[in-house]
Amino acid sequence: MPYNTFTVGNDCQVVVMGPFGRIDLSHVTGFEAQQLTQSVRVDRLDGVQLGAELPKGWSGSFLLDRGSSAVDDFIAQIEKAYLAGQSIGAGTLYQYINEPDGSTSTYQFNGVVFKLSSAGVYRGDAAVTQKLDFFASGRTRV
Repeated sequence: MPYNTFTVGNDCQVVVMGPFGRIDLSHVTGFEAQQLTQSVRVDRLDGVQLGAELPKGWSGSFLLDRGSSAVDDFIAQIEKAYLAGQSIGAGTLYQYINEPDGSTSTYQFNGVVFKLSSAGVYRGDAAVTQKLDFFASGRTRV
């Protein structure tokens, strides 16, 4: 449920469909995505500046406190398939946002590939925080 008239972190929910099926992420504590673009600039002879930003995909990451082996097993499965010479398809990522007006916005990230940039630091009496990075070829509103 949105808080007041703006979105807060718990208004977002993500679902990951990897190349081998759904990955149930336990204890997601953060999600970030950013559009990638290629800048094009034109400096006309009359002094007028023109510009464009060409879409080049999306990148982002998940932060999660390790609650199961799901992310480790997911990455191990991809690595095993790669080393066995198998074709590894891309995944799909869904982001659901509860809007302040009560509606839900749904975005689909397509052609998603993943990298476990941190499997976590193990210390006594501390949560093991992992970081899963992704690249998507595009994002559409569903």
